[in-house]
Amino acid sequence: MREVPQPQPGLDELVGMTLTALAEGRRRRGGPLPAGGPSRVRAAVQAALGASPDRTSLLPRTGIGAAAAITGLVEALAAGSADPADPWCAAHLHCPPLPVAVAADLAVSALNPSLDSWDQAPAATTIETEVVAALAELAGFDPDQAAGTITTGGTESNLMGLLLARDAASNGRLASNGRLRVFRSTAAHLSVDRAAAVLGIDTPPVAAIPTDDQDRMRVDLLRKALAEHAGPVVVVATAGTTDVGAVDPLREIAAAVEEHRRRLRRRPSSAAPAETGHPASSGWLHVDAAYGGGALFSDRLAAHLDGVALADSVALDLHKLGWQPAPAGVFLTPRPDGWPSLRAAQADYLRSEDDEAAGFPSLLDRSLRTTRRADSFPIAVTLRALGRDGLGALVDACHDLARHAERTVQADPRLEPAFPVTLTTVVFRYHPQAGVTGSAAACTAERPDQLNDAIRRALLLDGRAVVGRTRVGPDRAVHLKLTLLNPNATRADVDALLRLIAATGDELAGGYGDDGTGNIP
Repeated sequence: MREVPQPQPGLDELVGMTLTALAEGRRRRGGPLPAGGPSRVRAAVQAALGASPDRTSLLPRTGIGAAAAITGLVEALAAGSADPADPWCAAHLHCPPLPVAVAADLAVSALNPSLDSWDQAPAATTIETEVVAALAELAGFDPDQAAGTITTGGTESNLMGLLLARDAASNGRLASNGRLRVFRSTAAHLSVDRAAAVLGIDTPPVAAIPTDDQDRMRVDLLRKALAEHAGPVVVVATAGTTDVGAVDPLREIAAAVEEHRRRLRRRPSSAAPAETGHPASSGWLHVDAAYGGGALFSDRLAAHLDGVALADSVALDLHKLGWQPAPAGVFLTPRPDGWPSLRAAQADYLRSEDDEAAGFPSLLDRSLRTTRRADSFPIAVTLRALGRDGLGALVDACHDLARHAERTVQADPRLEPAFPVTLTTVVFRYHPQAGVTGSAAACTAERPDQLNDAIRRALLLDGRAVVGRTRVGPDRAVHLKLTLLNPNATRADVDALLRLIAATGDELAGGYGDDGTGNIP
């Protein structure tokens, strides 16, 4: 006979235990990430899980109790995490969430609303509607006409944008003139091609438009490519590339898309009826502003997104330059129509026409997901708490750090910048200083990619810093990068991190080839 579980601590007590365990885990970690690499982290986490070789200990017959489980596992999670609140954790678009947003997120977890029907989320339905309207207005849309939803991030938002573009093209008169084709820059996010494949719009293949020396889409080449395609198109512009933070010239791209629409309308059609359907059926502009959308909070940086209001759909991520717990993606359109694929034909258990007629709203047809958490709530609390000026100040603080890092890189002869700073990303690579001579200098000069890779991995294995890496330029050379999303970091923090990177490069370059193998140690 199974024993009846004993009473467990309440939420208030468990939250206190969680905060204590978080602090202890951070103390044990002692830096931006755990030292020792994957094998050491795996062993520590498996021990905390009670894992055994047969994988049965995580789900024991009798539990260990809430207090022991929450204390032990939260400590293990904190000790084994990369901490975006540490100034030397600067590799990815991975922000330290604001405490006010974390507290709001706890309320969502406690109440557990689901936005697939009004009767599961009465207040949260209104909250999401108002958050969408506020962010639509920030993007330059009419908040009374715009539509949108909260998503898991840029990947889902980009899928939504291409889905709506596909539907508009298939419902438009001009669809018979040629197949829909996707155009994006060579610096666009990988999720664009994935979305095209999922939606079956990757034939003809997604067209990759080259970028200029600042990693922005070349509009002259886009215009040429569009002129060679006789059918409808979806053009994905990027406002904040993942690698560099570059922003495509949105207004010029919007003009190129409009030129394509007009060109197709002028072509003769066998039936030639008046064009019906969505006005973007022959040319859809989707702006992936998952990274750069936060610049709209900043009076200084908002001009980089000039032209975003001309888009047919926009992706924003507030778990980047918005300091929200993930996920906090946003998908917006300037019009309420154009969402036909998401209209559930039979879903009376969630949304019925008579309920809607009686005034019960439904957000079911605004998302690819059914069960859906109220992730708009931490956003709403943050918008109310900080306002546009407060969020803009955080964006500006990160931009200031990036500009300072850029100047520091330029002043160090061992560090070579790759692109000018646009948002908060600094891309550079290490070169050996003049004092490194002989075989070491020759080897490092010939194999700089391996050396820069080795710098990053050495810092990771030692638990000293989380530095990004990417390949950029015509030769796809390995570069290091700092993605600075911590507004509480200081210039001194950034200077110290760059000194650490350079010093690690010096150490590795000085020992290069000493083992006789020609490998970087």
